[in-house]
Amino acid sequence: MIKNNGDAGRPRATGETLEIRRATLNSAAAVILALGMAGAARAETAPVGVPDKSFPESVTSTSDGTLYVGSFNHGGVTKVSGGKAEQLVRPGAGDSRSTLGVLADEKSGTLYVCSNDISAMGVAGPSDTKGAWLKTFDLKSGAPKGSFALSDPKSFCNDIVVGADGTAYVSDSFAPFVYSLKPGGTALSTFATDPQLAPAKDGVGLDGIAIGADGNLYVTTFIPAKLFKIEMKDGKAGAVTELKPSRPLDHADALRAHGSGLLLIEGNGKLDKVTVKGSEATIDTIKDGLAEPVSVTQVGDVGWVAEGKLSYVIGDNKGKDPGPFKLTPVALPK
Repeated sequence: MIKNNGDAGRPRATGETLEIRRATLNSAAAVILALGMAGAARAETAPVGVPDKSFPESVTSTSDGTLYVGSFNHGGVTKVSGGKAEQLVRPGAGDSRSTLGVLADEKSGTLYVCSNDISAMGVAGPSDTKGAWLKTFDLKSGAPKGSFALSDPKSFCNDIVVGADGTAYVSDSFAPFVYSLKPGGTALSTFATDPQLAPAKDGVGLDGIAIGADGNLYVTTFIPAKLFKIEMKDGKAGAVTELKPSRPLDHADALRAHGSGLLLIEGNGKLDKVTVKGSEATIDTIKDGLAEPVSVTQVGDVGWVAEGKLSYVIGDNKGKDPGPFKLTPVALPK
């Protein structure tokens, strides 16, 4: 605060002097702002660590840049903000088990979580809850809100997307179903099913799921790696079309909307940009050499990639040291 008596005896500033002061202050503010922006840019381009020995399977984000990452083996959801990680959803909360897909919906203040019993894969998880479930939690507090069972005995809840009207859509990896949950709904409904979406023998079916700029639903199958469009009109599913990629895909995993196209994770280490035209999909690799990536979320012009390294918990590298886990930033094309 400036005290009046401190100004006694001082010459009054002329208009020219005031302009000089204003210009100086504006320049100083610009420098401070530039330094702050530079610091923020540095923070946004540095990898972010996640809890030790916690295998991430999915990552989501909110508009302020906060990241939310689930744990395949421990369960629960970790919140990462300002480079600091804290437990938002504790393992086993709301009778959840191993955490796969996570999706933050700011409009409803809801964190959607795919919870599965994967003890048959040798991963016990934090509870004894059987089956596959869509769980919902409060986005701010992490408190449980709802629990919705996937209907097929073979079901495996993989990932989630939320439409403009607040309807959530869920992919089922072990049965040929995309489920939906309307706002206020008490149970999942079958939104779309088609023989093309069924998992192949010894394969893994539906995985990534996203709503494109054209309003249609897009899904991947993991093994064999395929990309499908499910037409959507007036909230109902239409034709299911397998898209022809410009090159073969390898372990097609997570999908996220990106501008007029899509972001696609391939389990062989790639983050791709997908441009769909008719029944064809142009695949352009944005980043290669990632460590067993499993998911991506977009914050501004940066894609944060979760490197799951799941082969160290359920694959050929089981028992070996996976090293530290991180969320890796990748600059996205305009």
